[in-house]
Amino acid sequence: MSSTCDTCGKGVFYRRAYSGESLCKSCFADSIEDKAKKTIAKYGMFRHADFIGVAVSGGKDSLSLFRVLSRIVAGHGSRLVALTIDEGIEGYRAESLSYVKEVAEQLGVPHLLYSYKELFGFTLDEALKDRRTKLSSCAICGTLRRRAIDVAATKAGVTVLATGHNLDDMVQTFIINLLNGDLKRIAWLNASRDSENGFRVRRVHPFLEIYEKEIALYAFGNGIPLQTIPCPYRDEGIRSSVRACLNEMEEKHAGMKYTLLKSALELSEKAIVEEPHLANCSKCGFPSTSDPCSVCSLLDAVRSATV
Repeated sequence: MSSTCDTCGKGVFYRRAYSGESLCKSCFADSIEDKAKKTIAKYGMFRHADFIGVAVSGGKDSLSLFRVLSRIVAGHGSRLVALTIDEGIEGYRAESLSYVKEVAEQLGVPHLLYSYKELFGFTLDEALKDRRTKLSSCAICGTLRRRAIDVAATKAGVTVLATGHNLDDMVQTFIINLLNGDLKRIAWLNASRDSENGFRVRRVHPFLEIYEKEIALYAFGNGIPLQTIPCPYRDEGIRSSVRACLNEMEEKHAGMKYTLLKSALELSEKAIVEEPHLANCSKCGFPSTSDPCSVCSLLDAVRSATV
């Protein structure tokens, strides 16, 4: 096993078990940024002069994406804005919000903040205090956060929204869809699709082909602040179990996650996509396959419990 970087000969910072590469800190960071560039080009994620909204929660993935995109788009006629959603989780969100503000100031990029309280009239803590639904906290938060970031992107006037979803996120979603028998959603994983099921702003995932642990290492190596306080609701959904299982398999069989991602993307390309019949929700006006839409139905349930 090499004790020096395969690229420049400096001391090794990271060894990629799935590829056999040995890289110094600088070459490793370059490899992450190059991978993001190639993914963006491969799937045509950005266009010249795009106004790019970056969904920045304050976690390692979104802050790393924020930094990478600030370096990539410089000189390409595009501009960035950071969009953050405050769900209202006491003792958790304050730390990450401070990190987003800090990094945005360092990069010289505008930062817009929206909250569940502002958009929906309640915080996530309030919504979960007396919930009248069998949905997990992650399912409730995910539904509301997707709408919130879509509203934020629309208000900001961005042409495309970049999120920090990584390779691990994608393969976890793939497995969850299989376990739930929700085969139609596999088609949504196709990174080449230009729109996604009623979102007003086109969404892209530049970290699609990058492992979560490598993004964490990129953040650490580049001085990006790492959140220390975990979300108190993180273990309610099935995703935690799927994540643990996949991590164990990857440890024993290096490269397994990447192979699974390739399989998921190939299946998504071959999936027969039935274009949904979209109509505007009579309550909120957002495109939906039902009336009222799933978000408004959830909001009605939450509000009836919090009055």
